[in-house]
Amino acid sequence: MYQISAKGPREAIQPAWDALAWTDPTPAGAVDAKEDGRHAWRLDAYCETEDDAKACKAMIEDVSPSLNAVVEALEDRDWVTLSLEGLPPVEAGRFIVAGSHVLAKSAPGKTPILIEAGPAFGTGHHGTTLGCLIGLERVLRQARPEKVLDIGTGSGLLAIAAIKTGSKRAWGTEIDADSVLVANENAAKNHVSNAFKTFETGGGVNTTIRSDAPYDLVFANILFRPLVGLAPEIERLTAPGGHIILSGLLTPQEPLVRKAYTGRGLALVKRVRRDGWSSLVFRKPS
Repeated sequence: MYQISAKGPREAIQPAWDALAWTDPTPAGAVDAKEDGRHAWRLDAYCETEDDAKACKAMIEDVSPSLNAVVEALEDRDWVTLSLEGLPPVEAGRFIVAGSHVLAKSAPGKTPILIEAGPAFGTGHHGTTLGCLIGLERVLRQARPEKVLDIGTGSGLLAIAAIKTGSKRAWGTEIDADSVLVANENAAKNHVSNAFKTFETGGGVNTTIRSDAPYDLVFANILFRPLVGLAPEIERLTAPGGHIILSGLLTPQEPLVRKAYTGRGLALVKRVRRDGWSSLVFRKPS
């Protein structure tokens, strides 16, 4: 495993992140960008081979010549899991997200969500997942969505949180087979597998999910371009008076996402910003 890192201003990091995330095929297996101090950002990419790492470095420096990308060979270990082990629990409103050893001592009155360290995205520590939980807290002040759709569910955390606060059924979608397995396992560990199931899809949604529409709440914590491209379908899948919680977009990408959804008659009711990432909550007119 190889890690490719670069630090610089957002104006340099963002186009490099876009290039790595959207080139098809991309040499990067995973890409992340976040604020790293005042007026500074950090870009991290991960690859399986040295050739791919060199390709990532070249791509970063070609798109943003001011950046100096550094390639580091990592030991052959499960770095995703190791990076999560020992992290503190995440608290967002009524929710507390943590592993079993922490939840056993969790504060009373909180809604516990058991998510162990593992390879699927979504532990609550990332700014996008945390923002979605805060967005859900906002929705729950006004409504109890019965049917939920979680596009790009990852660990299943968001759908599980919805079910634990009153939702009767949730579907999840994932393009990664391992994440489907993890999400369904997490549903069982949280005792909600009777109400939540994740499907492997090639992107977007499948016929089962379309036939079960509309949904009172739709999560889509994915990436900027799919968020914009899926706007018409997400709007159609949402019930009148229902809510949509979006994330996976960098804060400077907000205007284009807002335009894609408000242009379809949806009202922006809350915005959450964490670590350079934004989460947006929309409501569909009744």
